[in-house]
Amino acid sequence: MTTERTDPPPASHPVSADREDDGVYPAVPEHNFAVRRVTLIGLLIAAIVLPFVYVAIMAYNDLRNREADATDITLRTVRVAEEHALKVFDMNETLDAQIVDLVSGLDDDGIEASEPEIHAKLRTMGGGYPQVAAVSIFSRDGKLLASSRFYPVPDVSIATREDFTGIRAGRALDHVSKVMVGHVAGERVFNTGIARRDPDNGFDGVVSVALRPGYFSAFYRELLGGEDTPMVMGLTRSDGAMLARYPGGGPNEPDAVTPHTPFTEALENGQRGGVVRMHSDLANDNLILAYRRVGSYPVYVSCGYRTSAIWAGWYRHLSVLILSMFTPSIVLWCVIWLSLKRLAAEEEAWERWQAEASMRRSIESAYRQSRKMEALGNLVGSVAHDFNNLLMIVSSNVQIARRRGALGLDRELSAIERALKGGQSLTRQLLGVARKQPLRSETLYVHRWLASCRELLRASLGAKVSLVMDVGDDIWPMRVDVAELELALINIAVNARDAMPSGGRFTVRAGNITFRHEDGFPLTGDFVQMTLEDTGVGMPPDVLARAFEPLFTTKPSGMGTGLGLPQVFAFCERSGGLATIDSAIGAGTSVCLYLPRVSATPPQEQTEEPKRVEELAAPQGLRILLVEDNDEVAAGTEALLQMMGHSVSCAFNADTALRLIDAARTRFTEAGEPLPFDLVISDIHMPGKLNGIDLAEAVRGFEPKLPVILVTGYAEELDRARQVDVRVLAKPFDIALLDRILQTIQQDLQHADSAG
Repeated sequence: MTTERTDPPPASHPVSADREDDGVYPAVPEHNFAVRRVTLIGLLIAAIVLPFVYVAIMAYNDLRNREADATDITLRTVRVAEEHALKVFDMNETLDAQIVDLVSGLDDDGIEASEPEIHAKLRTMGGGYPQVAAVSIFSRDGKLLASSRFYPVPDVSIATREDFTGIRAGRALDHVSKVMVGHVAGERVFNTGIARRDPDNGFDGVVSVALRPGYFSAFYRELLGGEDTPMVMGLTRSDGAMLARYPGGGPNEPDAVTPHTPFTEALENGQRGGVVRMHSDLANDNLILAYRRVGSYPVYVSCGYRTSAIWAGWYRHLSVLILSMFTPSIVLWCVIWLSLKRLAAEEEAWERWQAEASMRRSIESAYRQSRKMEALGNLVGSVAHDFNNLLMIVSSNVQIARRRGALGLDRELSAIERALKGGQSLTRQLLGVARKQPLRSETLYVHRWLASCRELLRASLGAKVSLVMDVGDDIWPMRVDVAELELALINIAVNARDAMPSGGRFTVRAGNITFRHEDGFPLTGDFVQMTLEDTGVGMPPDVLARAFEPLFTTKPSGMGTGLGLPQVFAFCERSGGLATIDSAIGAGTSVCLYLPRVSATPPQEQTEEPKRVEELAAPQGLRILLVEDNDEVAAGTEALLQMMGHSVSCAFNADTALRLIDAARTRFTEAGEPLPFDLVISDIHMPGKLNGIDLAEAVRGFEPKLPVILVTGYAEELDRARQVDVRVLAKPFDIALLDRILQTIQQDLQHADSAG
């Protein structure tokens, strides 16, 4: 998506302030032993405290988890016990109802008269259930009338028994009696009874089923898994009377649960179920107790988990945790303690070494100066290369103006030509300082690449500065040197960090932008705009005006070389873009990088001959392949060559040119087609794997051989180029000289054709 253009900063304020470089080192590195000692002591304290904190947290969580697991087990177990008890009591209620129906219509005398038949039926009805000890029928005055255990029945009366009087009085609780030694069964039982009614619905006696507590105890033993279980279970009346329990339940056991506990309070309140924590005298332990009421009966089942078992398992786990945690911790404590001793020895040795540091200062000073000059040389080489291209553009356009016969401008054009000669001389002087290397450009997708650079920027910004990235997915791809771009971002991030000593925010934005000729911006075409903003102190106008100036810095001595932002500017320039900066005191700084959008089909990927050969071919001119990576230089040179009557095809770099020539040579060999080029004119420094000299060496090795003219501004490359047996022109070259060389080549080709 193309955005509206934002006006760049005025030319008088090209760029910003301070930058930092690693080329300057202190003469004698400082060692802050106090900080290191405090750090080690802090690490020792942390190595002691953190394991204890970790063990405490893990132990607490383990205890809570064990208690939660115990609670879950008791809840699941008590549900099973509830279902079992409910089935038993429902069966007893059904059995009582069947017996009532059996003797329905019979009075006490009638029952006694039919005792043999009734005994047999009672024996059949109750004998098939292991929990049933006896089934009995009592009169209204409590006299035993019939029983499944005896015939004839003994003289037994339960007139004073609590469950009999309770059923007669209509109390629901006494429908389930306490545990007792039964008058009929002769063993420990508890009775479930139901009242018999006469035709007038009056009390006519009781039908009672005696249940064995041992049956429930045996079921609970199997449910809990034997005698080694940490759990206890019980069957309790709603008044707290104990009916059955496991383990325990013998004749000497207490007949009621521990009073004044959360469980007895829940029974008194009639709650249907829940979980409580309590101390049980019966279990002689603290319990996590789950309880549930059995249907509508005044009976509860309960399941308790001994907390002593929980603590025992927790202690075992804690001992393993402590052993596994503190064994390496003790080793770490010893290592830190030894490091403290070593630090003390190092501090003593450091003080002795200080006396020898003066000799090293002079060496380091010379090294810093060498690094500084090396950096300056690289910068000068970059500036010289761009300056050469500018001179070429101006020179070619001056020649175009002269050839077109611009009237009244001869004086002005002469002044420009004199200035060009001065610039050429200046360029040669600059190139004597450094050699410039070509960019290794590749296609880059900003939204993907910036995501991978997040950690790199964070490291450059430091912990106090927050990083914000606002990059969409629709950003155009661009063709840049990735390493140079990374270095540019790091330089800007370091400057931003230094401008925010107390912390702040560093924002990276990216968007698409298009510049037109009428915009008045130095660039035209499609660009990716990367904006890097900080919330630092900002720069005054005088510092802003010199921000891109080589070796200019406002940082203290030894903190920077003043080459950070110049590198940013040089990189953008060499990539075909631009860098601008805007800043004000208290308003932060904003650096914008304008990098050109890569075309849909990059020039180096072309495999076909340029169609412009046929369109621009001149009958008497040469067919020239122009290899130049700078669009403006290529455009000016192409226009001049066409004005001379030559046909020109353009290639972006040597790789593309070599593919074009190789393809034409293949067609020449296989099909006899003539070569589409008579001459190759190539710059030396270009993006891609090959430079102009590599191209010339390859072309001169082909058959038929093509003439090659190389254009450069580097002295060492001039020497190498001459060894290839090609013509060499120094940038910015004289157009008249080029014209004479082309005429000579044209004449040579004509003589060769005539001779052929």
